[in-house]
Amino acid sequence: MPRRRIGFWYRFAAVLCKPPLVVLIKRDWRGTEHIPAEGGFITAVNHNSHVDPFAYAHYQYNTGRVPRFLAKSGLFKKGFVGAAMRGTGQIPVYRESTDALSAFRAAIEAVERGECVAFYPEGTLTRDPDGWPMTGKTGAARVALQTRCPVIPVAQWGANELLPPYAKKPNLLPRKTHHVLAGPPVDLARFYGKEMTPELLKEATEVIMAAVTRQLEEIRGEKAPATPYDPRRERIEQRRRTQEERPPEATQVQQTPASVPAPAQTRTPAPTQTGRPTVREGENGT
Repeated sequence: MPRRRIGFWYRFAAVLCKPPLVVLIKRDWRGTEHIPAEGGFITAVNHNSHVDPFAYAHYQYNTGRVPRFLAKSGLFKKGFVGAAMRGTGQIPVYRESTDALSAFRAAIEAVERGECVAFYPEGTLTRDPDGWPMTGKTGAARVALQTRCPVIPVAQWGANELLPPYAKKPNLLPRKTHHVLAGPPVDLARFYGKEMTPELLKEATEVIMAAVTRQLEEIRGEKAPATPYDPRRERIEQRRRTQEERPPEATQVQQTPASVPAPAQTRTPAPTQTGRPTVREGENGT
């Protein structure tokens, strides 16, 4: 299937974004030979900076195969940004709504049209303390198994040194280098033709994330942790630590039975000339 033309909006975005990117960061880009020249495919990319979508898009734009990112639906709604997102063919994600699955359907359709869909399988900026990829979500695996398209693992490093995760100000000097390394397609053949159960999708996702992590190990020249950082597991551990650190007095208060009767009130209504009850002096706490 032929590749889709880049189009006006992508070229216009490149005119706006490429000059500052060239000024701000040097480039060490490798693995472009693994980007398919024709047909639909997926790239699975690690995410460690708010800048890296622009830097990575620059890398892939130069290959002639522009990526279609999955992005929050709010970015598509209005203004110049919304027009650019729609014009460049990005795919809206409607989180926590009845349209949540529409992004996967749109991604499948884009791949079947011969386009590239870029996934950030982690779903957000990495929270690993050393910047390694976290456990992934199953969206990329779901689309890959549905379409049987190539999945290209891509690792990047350096945009996070320009703008670290969750930082508000960039670190401009000295000039940083953006490293990108794309690897050969991930072998998912053993998952084809099987029921896409949560367990199967989880296993396929782990294979994809392991391939991305290997690419990053090569860039950084060091080994990643044996077990990827898991935000869900970390939240559970944090709640457990919080409960263990809670003072005994607080625990006792929470464990006091709700059925303990309250002290009996001592108010004794007495008839008056108007028929209203009265309260004896001292019985109202004053």
